[in-house]
Amino acid sequence: MKCLTAAVVFLFTASFVTAQNHQLIQLWQTDTTLKTPESVLFHPGNNFLYVSNINGAAGAKDGNGSIGKVNLDGKIINADWVKGLNAPKGMGFYKGKLWVADIDEVVEINTSTATIEKRIPVNGATFLNDIAINGKGVVYVSDTRMKKVFTIEDGRVNLLLSDLKAPNGLFVAGDDLYILDNGSLLKMEKNKSLTKIADGMDPGTDGLEIINGHDFIVSAWGGAIYYVKAGGSTELLLDTRPQKINAADIGLDAEKKIVYVPNFLQNRITAYQLK
Repeated sequence: MKCLTAAVVFLFTASFVTAQNHQLIQLWQTDTTLKTPESVLFHPGNNFLYVSNINGAAGAKDGNGSIGKVNLDGKIINADWVKGLNAPKGMGFYKGKLWVADIDEVVEINTSTATIEKRIPVNGATFLNDIAINGKGVVYVSDTRMKKVFTIEDGRVNLLLSDLKAPNGLFVAGDDLYILDNGSLLKMEKNKSLTKIADGMDPGTDGLEIINGHDFIVSAWGGAIYYVKAGGSTELLLDTRPQKINAADIGLDAEKKIVYVPNFLQNRITAYQLK
């Protein structure tokens, strides 16, 4: 009865939290057989989601991590579709390859064969967190603890930005790189200077997606999700921090406006319709 009551409370709280102009309506939840899911990636054309499972401590090189697959109706296809990772977090997709941030290396997975093809070490990295890939195949990866952003191009790793606060979520739109940094949303200009778009969000800002071509959906690990308008105003769409229900690195079906939220310590994913 206790578990049922908690579930009902969560459903009421999470499904009908509204903001001034937008709201999230819960569609489904997976079961709890995922293994500390940190990131969800929706790729147009696929009828499933990629999920990174840490399955242990977030910085442990324990070999327990994996990538899973989940159907778009919330049914788990395979929680351990690709094994052999440590603490995988953010993911990006480019030309049939899945790129995954994994503590101090970026892993390239062939999605046709479900095999790890490359492990690219990032010297000095300690907590690689999110990944974004531009149209030319340049991989951007954040290191939250080292306060840096790197690029990988043709297998070469280069430092792009340093002296940030706690960079996590990344998103590339055309030539523009957007960065979540300790509660702020930043845009990197061509000269590598940073323009602040929005701030004042929970300092654990985690996942970043673009909606409607110009606005943003932002998650914060503790359990907050924001709608950020291009002009910088923010709306709190969801707040499950009081219930200690996490909202880690979100995925987004931008066409259908479905937000996929990894609940991390709850070992599940929750899908919401954005209205």
